[in-house]
Parts: sequence; C-alpha cells; structure tokens
Amino acid sequence: MHAQVGAFDAKTKLSELLRNVQDGKNYTITIRGKPVADLIPSGDIARQDIHAAVQAMRDMPKVRGVRDLAEWVAEGRR
Repeated sequence: MHAQVGAFDAKTKLSELLRNVQDGKNYTITIRGKPVADLIPSGDIARQDIHAAVQAMRDMPKVRGVRDLAEWVAEGRR
C-alpha cells in the first residue's frame, strides 16, 4: 500500500521522500485528497512495463496457421 502525501507536503519534504523511496517505500501524491501521481523506485517502472506487455500478449487472440494479413484479420472477426 502506498502512503499518501499531499502535494504541498511532498514539495516541502521532497528530499526525505526521495530517501525513503530509495529504501523501497512508495508514495501516492494527492491534490485535495485525490491521487495524481505515484512516487516509486525507478526500477519498479520497468517491471510494471514488462508485466503489462506480458498481459497484453496473453490477451491477444490465439491464431494458428494464418498465412497472410487479410486472413489474420478475417480470423479475428469470426
């Protein structure tokens, strides 16, 4: 779970927040109580991108034996 920090507090305590992020803590920055950004270690972004790409490939329709693009499109419409 991300700790929530208001935008003003995030601005005034940015150095402290960044040190905590280096130690693995995550923050959600809010404006008037609404989440607007996540402050997470930069390595986490690469992992999220990989997970999203893998999930997108899993969600693709399984197509076998398609010889050309037109046939592939037609297969997707069935």
